[in-house]
Amino acid sequence: MQILTAKDAKYGFGRLIDLARAEPVAVAKHGRPVVVVLAVEEYERLRALDKPGISPGEQNAGKKTSE
Repeated sequence: MQILTAKDAKYGFGRLIDLARAEPVAVAKHGRPVVVVLAVEEYERLRALDKPGISPGEQNAGKKTSE
């Protein structure tokens, strides 16, 4: 997992997005990681693990996505 400073994340937001699509990225403030940015697909996969009996495909059934 890569780590960016909050300043680097702020001024290089496009780069943060590109990095996070490949792997989670920690954002550090005052030298300590405070948040992790990750791709929506990875987030949805992790949420599905938290809901036993519901597969990721069933979880999104009937939902509209907007971009």
